[in-house]
Amino acid sequence: METRRIGDTTVGAIGLGGMPMSIEGRPDEERSVRTIHAALDAGITLIDTADSYHIHADEVGHNEALIARALATYGGDKSSVLVATKAGHLRPGDGSWTVDGSPSYIFEACEESLKRLGVDAIDLYQYHRPDPRVPWADSIGAIRDLLDAGKIRMAGVSNANPGQILEAREILGGRLVSVQNQFSPSFLSSAPELSLCDELGIAFLSWSPLGGIRRAGSLGGGFATVATRHGVSPQRVCLAWHLAKSPVVIPIPGASRPDTIVDSALAPKLTLTADDLALLP
Repeated sequence: METRRIGDTTVGAIGLGGMPMSIEGRPDEERSVRTIHAALDAGITLIDTADSYHIHADEVGHNEALIARALATYGGDKSSVLVATKAGHLRPGDGSWTVDGSPSYIFEACEESLKRLGVDAIDLYQYHRPDPRVPWADSIGAIRDLLDAGKIRMAGVSNANPGQILEAREILGGRLVSVQNQFSPSFLSSAPELSLCDELGIAFLSWSPLGGIRRAGSLGGGFATVATRHGVSPQRVCLAWHLAKSPVVIPIPGASRPDTIVDSALAPKLTLTADDLALLP
């Protein structure tokens, strides 16, 4: 697979988002493990998770633990796999999402993620979402302290605006390696953040790149036209469209079926022509 960079690490140009395997509507664990193994077999080396990817209040870190078990049972080469996780979001168990950006929470969350992933240092740790009750500088300062302490190898932010990205980069002493924001044909408002990441050489991890779980299967318009032209799925065209935006973009489609992530992994092999791109956003 074509590769791209996150900090000093090379990863496949398409990542795997683990969230659908742990939230509402999740499949049984056996299918999830097969999905993760299929992703690795297809050349995907970036797996994105978070401690908040769960349903019930008593299963915090469900997705992290699932990924750790899947990696432990994978028979292939795992040396180049990068697992990225996040802290700052919480799920109290009633279906809602809340935030906690306090340094004390981030420190505690990191320790728990280290245990669930079974590692001495987290490959990429990302502050999940700004907490309006906590100064951004305090939250990012906690991420910096974890980086300085060797608890995490690389640091990123998620759901951040351009000003927050620049401030995080400064607080981290230039060590901000990634920004994970929502971006898709139906959600283009993160274009300024993508442009800034392109300018700074920071990886832009686009989440919900196909438009989300409900919309991913119904990509139409120009995507359907280009898909017919190339004899591939509209989803594969959409991911290739992401890759054509900038060399810093790494889409992380969520998946819970082996066949869908295998199809996604083929996107880097699809070269879109100028005529193709003219039909797309």
